[in-house]
Amino acid sequence: MNSSSGKTIIITGGAGFIGSHVVRLFVTKYPDYRIVNLDALTYAGNLENLLDIEKAPNYFFEKTDILDTQAIDEIFVKYQPHGIIHLAAESHVDRSILSPLDFVYTNVIGTVNLLQAARKHWTGQFDDKRFYHVSTDEVYGALGETGLFTEETRYDPHSPYSASKAASDHFVRAYHDTYGLPIVLSNCSNNYGPNHFPEKLIPLFINNIITKKPLPVYGDGLYTRDWLFVKDHALAIDKVFHHGRNGQTFNIGGFNEWRNIDLVKLLCKQMDEKLGNAPGTSEPLITYVKDRPGHDRRYAIDATKINQELGWAPSVTFEEGLSQTIDWYLQNTAWLENVTSGVYQQYYAEQYSKR
Repeated sequence: MNSSSGKTIIITGGAGFIGSHVVRLFVTKYPDYRIVNLDALTYAGNLENLLDIEKAPNYFFEKTDILDTQAIDEIFVKYQPHGIIHLAAESHVDRSILSPLDFVYTNVIGTVNLLQAARKHWTGQFDDKRFYHVSTDEVYGALGETGLFTEETRYDPHSPYSASKAASDHFVRAYHDTYGLPIVLSNCSNNYGPNHFPEKLIPLFINNIITKKPLPVYGDGLYTRDWLFVKDHALAIDKVFHHGRNGQTFNIGGFNEWRNIDLVKLLCKQMDEKLGNAPGTSEPLITYVKDRPGHDRRYAIDATKINQELGWAPSVTFEEGLSQTIDWYLQNTAWLENVTSGVYQQYYAEQYSKR
């Protein structure tokens, strides 16, 4: 998928956390592209994430649910896309434990709906087409104290969320093997950065430190994750979409493992410095809570392939990225208050009344 002019790219989930950073990157970096943001605007989709580029001449927004096959068909007819970057998904493990069917519908059936539309409308003319499925490292299950996930690691999902993403990955590969659909996939580690909905660990704890609420740490706090700054993930998606070999999978990670409790203590330290608190002010907010079911002990990504084949590597250290993230939330308290209060829904209503 070369970067020649005139391409139309649909980015699903483009009003969400990762999706909004990908939309912004593509809109600004490729002014000759038409970028279509397709998002259902569920609780984590927020058009306020894209206020800075919403009037760009090459940006288009469609409020569409990927479960609505007729709407998807109409979008394909309207825009005649050359590429799909599919990020739309239910993604919070805790929510998947409470409501697994929502994850089956969106993550599995929604993905197949998009694959079917691409197969139908591209009618075997695949030379300048690409379907890019963005997935997670959680499909691989859990690691012991050593080792890394590679592109060849056997799938072993342990939560409804990771099982739904694993199923969607399999369908994408099946459409490539069965119908010849041109696809690429990536499996990424935990993301953090600006615009992250405050149900996930880092933005939740930033907000709780600001409001002096408890910082709930699961189990013994020794669960380990690899963390990647969201803007680096967007740059990796750009590389994979344009230059990844057809049919290939690329693991994207930060080479950056942190135990949850160590991450939280670093976050407390940086927050106290930025808020002008006395050292150690926020650590007493740490509260150990009952572990969640099926909690994987450790994830760690081997991102050698994308580094060697596509020349991608993380651009910031975790400490730098975390500092930038905290600064963004402290400078965008209105965004945080709107999201946590639900006021941002009013923005959607106002926007749609004009359409």
